[in-house]
Amino acid sequence: MITYRPHPPSSTPQGSAHPGNPQFNGHSTKHAIALATPPGQENTDAGFRVESTANGSSFEHLAFFGNYTSRIDGPGKVWGELQNVSNLTFDNVWVEHTVCMFWGVHVSNVTIKNSRIRNTFADAVNMTNGSTDNLVSNVEGRGNGDDAFALFSATDSGGGANTGNVFENLTATLTWRAAGVAVYGGQNNTFRNMYIADQLVYSGITISSLDFGYPFVGFGPGLTRVENASIVRSGGHFWGAQTFPGIWVFSASKEMRGIRVSDVDIVDPTYHGIMFQTKYNGSSPENPVTDTVFINISISGAQRSGDAYDAKSGFGIWANEMPEPGQGPAVGSAVFNNLRMSNNHQNIRNTTSTFTITVNP
Repeated sequence: MITYRPHPPSSTPQGSAHPGNPQFNGHSTKHAIALATPPGQENTDAGFRVESTANGSSFEHLAFFGNYTSRIDGPGKVWGELQNVSNLTFDNVWVEHTVCMFWGVHVSNVTIKNSRIRNTFADAVNMTNGSTDNLVSNVEGRGNGDDAFALFSATDSGGGANTGNVFENLTATLTWRAAGVAVYGGQNNTFRNMYIADQLVYSGITISSLDFGYPFVGFGPGLTRVENASIVRSGGHFWGAQTFPGIWVFSASKEMRGIRVSDVDIVDPTYHGIMFQTKYNGSSPENPVTDTVFINISISGAQRSGDAYDAKSGFGIWANEMPEPGQGPAVGSAVFNNLRMSNNHQNIRNTTSTFTITVNP
């Protein structure tokens, strides 16, 4: 075993990938490589710095074990913030007890595959600022402290919408502060073949056009696809009395359009199966849900919760009419083709005059 030992805890030690398409490959040694921050320290900022001159590098067959005991926004990313890099490969990587595994800013043609990312204080993988044509495949996120897998189309560091990315063959379980999978804006991105379960406070999947106060590109005009997912025992409550479903569709700061969700089973959601919600500016909705279609969706086991949020529970599909702070009734429309519902307290709840749910055979 190789132990990575940064020097004083006040410093920011990092490994470097140098020019020449290097390979950091545990299989070149007798055993796979394990790197660890000092066990006698806490919150040691350590990881790998990869410059654009090292495009084409690969990191394979290695583990990185951090010593983070609390969330600190900024440091604690094993690979990140990586900016303006391309053609990197991460294969058979195991990361635990850090803030993030990977945070990419305007990255392209990056492949993350056959890996596990566990017990982090924020996202397992997040790509932003015009990240394009990246692949995340066969990766497990467990016990992540923000969205396990996320695309966020902020433009604060340059770039435009995230486009052409594929997240596939994913497992996200026991996510403890946000969603298993989340997509915020962008177009022509695909999330497919996913098992998402036991989110503690948030949705299994978040589809949101909230900008979080950053320069940001909304959805469309190209499609955002979510395909072939099982969402089990997901949803919770957070931000006070806000409850979250198996799938949360939140039309907010920018356009919510071009959404296609197909072949999804939602089983035993904590509060509700699919929830539509809209952000308001005063008494005015900011953006409606438009051009949003669900195909071959099954929702079962949405029952009354029996807790303090019981009145917000038991709905297979809910157009949220209860104003949250700074919000109001859902606005817009969604179409369901081949919707299957069973064992729900109430299959569809829509008491609004501002949202239309169309169910076709």
